[in-house]
Amino acid sequence: MRKILIFTFLIINSIFVFGQADWKTVNDSNYIIEYPDNWELNKSGQMGTKFILFSKLSNSSDKFRENVNLIIQDLTGSNIELNKYVEISENQIKTLVTNGKIIESKRISDKGFEYHKMIYTGEQGVFDLKFIQYYWVINNKAFVLTFTAEIDEFDNYVQLASEIMDSFKILSK
Repeated sequence: MRKILIFTFLIINSIFVFGQADWKTVNDSNYIIEYPDNWELNKSGQMGTKFILFSKLSNSSDKFRENVNLIIQDLTGSNIELNKYVEISENQIKTLVTNGKIIESKRISDKGFEYHKMIYTGEQGVFDLKFIQYYWVINNKAFVLTFTAEIDEFDNYVQLASEIMDSFKILSK
């Protein structure tokens, strides 16, 4: 029995160690996030992002790179808290996203922070997309962390994208 427990521990430990060995970290004064080293980090600020993490194209006919990105909005003077921010976001998804449809909208508490998780679909140009967004409102800042995938590829990426998103930590409270 003792040999089985030791063997099980060694296997679980090696899976954890080797599973995390190929990950990199983005360190910022406001947040930390981890991502697989075969994803590309873009910190150019395009589309108002703090970063975009891009997956590799899956084959030569693939035209969309699944991605995780972060936008931080300054809410100073707007008196917007998380409930209001979620309400505004839900309305924007329904009115501004072509064929936008909310699939899930729920509040989550984790590690002393409360955030909102939204899953929705919509069209962007020629792409039918599915999104997961996490919203935090802390110290007059809205943190919006988004995973975007083609609907047909969503299930292939959702587990890894969730691991990336769940590694996100806000450093200032």
